[in-house]
Formats: sequence, structure tokens, C-alpha cells
Amino acid sequence: MFWCYLVYYIGMQKTFIIQPEENYTLIDSGNEEKLEQFGAFILRRPDPQALWNTSLGKDIWDAADAHFTTTSSGGKWIHTDIDDTFTAEIGGVHFELSLSQFKHIGIFPEQIPNWQWVRDMIATQKRPIRVLNLFGYTGGASIACAQGGAEVVHIDASKTALTQAVRNAELSSTPAGSVRFIPEDTRRFVDREIRRGSRYDGIIMDPPAFGHGVKKELWKIEEDLLPLIDATKRLLVDKPLFYILNGYASGYSSIAYKQNIEWLTDTYGGAIEYGELAIQQKDSEHLLPAGITARWSEEK
Repeated sequence: MFWCYLVYYIGMQKTFIIQPEENYTLIDSGNEEKLEQFGAFILRRPDPQALWNTSLGKDIWDAADAHFTTTSSGGKWIHTDIDDTFTAEIGGVHFELSLSQFKHIGIFPEQIPNWQWVRDMIATQKRPIRVLNLFGYTGGASIACAQGGAEVVHIDASKTALTQAVRNAELSSTPAGSVRFIPEDTRRFVDREIRRGSRYDGIIMDPPAFGHGVKKELWKIEEDLLPLIDATKRLLVDKPLFYILNGYASGYSSIAYKQNIEWLTDTYGGAIEYGELAIQQKDSEHLLPAGITARWSEEK
């Protein structure tokens, strides 16, 4: 089952809104926490964006199958009748989710609009499509591209994330050989691909604010993002299909991200969509902000 989502226009910007669905629902949010259903389970975890009061009572929040609590050493999950790993189909992709030592569980459901966008766009092409997914995490975007018929190269420095991505591809019955999962520092890989003369029809980037490569290479978005974007210009084919730049904890505006990819319209024409990613709370008008995106495509 593929997802439905809404797009609200606010001036030139958009808000991409994820609607409640069978296998993922934002049940409630507030007091810097969120209560979510993933498949058969309900999870309670921190979210600093939820700066309002909760709508539902304490009894509903306390009944969560697992609750992430912050400790002096970081945090931990408190749970009873739930395994540390479980599966759910979300956004047309099967995920093996895990209760890690951090609050993240292996999926960012707010990316569903981008997954559906690339899946649909690739499926309409009458030529082979090759996609590069940088900072690919657990494979949602890569699998969606492969479902559309693309050949995908998926890069991430985290071996844990790559292991999950491979597992998710298997669970999603991704065509054999359609995705190459490579553990590598993004900048190092891009530089090598430039030397090789490799070219891609689409590029996806989900850069963190801070991180490390496979060999502990330091990544700082304020220092490294612009050189990386500049380098990816040399990896695009003469008539590219799409380019996506996502943001999470960096604190930047989607306007900044949009302006960082305006060279695409200057060079290739097409159009840019940009704005906030948000999750619609069940039975409420509340939207939980969940990130930003700027995406270019060849079609206006």
C-alpha cells in the first residue's frame, strides 16, 4: 500500500503533510514528546518540536509499548511486550525497525512524499535511470527508486544503517542487483566517482548536521555541505531527472536549501519545490514539524 499525503502552499513554499495511515500514525504530541504507532506497536519518544500541550490523557501515553527516556548517559527504552526489532510496511517500503540506544528506530516517515515522488517519476521514464543516494540511512529512498525501476547506488558511513538497509531491501522484495549498498564517507566516494567519470540521472542527499565517515572523517554541515553540492554537479548527466536536498537537525530554512540548488534551474531549466515536512496528528489539526526539503525536477 502506497501513501497519500497533502501539499499546502504558503506563498512560494509548500508544506508536505503525512496523513495517518494503517501502519503509521502520529497518535498525539506535546510537552516535547510524540506518541506514534508503527505497525502493531505504539512508541513514545522525545521530540523538541512538540512545544504545545498533549491532547490525550496520561493513561494513553503510559500505555505505550515502549518509552524512550533520557538518562545521564544518553537514554534508554523502557518496554515490556515488544521485541527490540520488529517489522512494518510504511510508505510502500518494508522496514525492520529497532529500539536502539538512541531515540531513532530506523525510519523517518516524513520522507514518504519524496519516496512517492521519485518512485512515480522514475516509473514514467522510457530510459534507464541511475540514482545516487548520499547519506542513505536505512534505505527508504533507495528502495523507492528501485521500485520505480532505477539502478541505485546507496552510500552511508554507518555499517549499522547499511545492515538495516540491506535487510529492508530484502523485506521489500527489491529486484536483485538494483541497489548497491556501499559503506563509505560521502565526500570520498563522490570524489572517486568524479575521477571515474560516473554519471547519475538523480541525486538524493540527507546530510546530518554533524557526523563521522567510515574512517572517522569529520562532517560539519556548515563547512562541508556547499563543497559537496558543488562536487555533485559533476556527477549529473546532461539531462538529469531530479535532485533532492533534505534537512533535519541543522536548524536551516528550506529557503536556504532551495537557494543552494537554484543552479539546477539555471543550468537545466525545470522547477524547484521546497518547504517543510510535517506529520498530521490523528483527529487533530496539529502538525508536527519534521524537517525540510528542496527538490528539483526536469519537469515544470
